[in-house]
Amino acid sequence: MRAMSIPNNKALTLHSRILCADNSGAKEVDIISVFGYKSRKKQNPSAGIGSMVNVVIKKGKPEMKGKIERAVIIRTRQEYRRPSGMRVKFEDNAVVLVDEEGLPKASEIKGCVAKEVGERFPKIVGLAPIVI
Repeated sequence: MRAMSIPNNKALTLHSRILCADNSGAKEVDIISVFGYKSRKKQNPSAGIGSMVNVVIKKGKPEMKGKIERAVIIRTRQEYRRPSGMRVKFEDNAVVLVDEEGLPKASEIKGCVAKEVGERFPKIVGLAPIVI
C-alpha cells in the first residue's frame, strides 16, 4: 500500500458505525479490522482517510445484511492537516465497498471524496462527483 501525503489521521476505531456512500445496497457498516495496521500489544486498531478496512454490513438490503466486505474510508469528521497548511474535515464518516484489488463494487458514489484517497485508490476518485 502506498504511503499517504498526510500524517496519521486515525479517527475511527473498531466497531465504529459508518455510512456507506455508494449504491452497492449497504447503508450502514461496522468496522471489524484494519488492513496493514501495526501496533503494540493490546492496542485497538484505528483507521483514517484512505485506509482499507474489513466491515460488517449492519443496515441495507436484506441479502447484504451480515456480510463481511472490504471498504475504503473516504471521509472522516476528524480534522486533518494537509502539507500546504490547509485543514480539512467533513460532515460525516463514510466508506465505499471495494474488492480485494481496491476496485469499487458500486457504479456511483454519493457525496464528496478526499483527494488523499486518490493516491492509493484512483478508481474511487474517478467515480466521485466531487473531490476535495
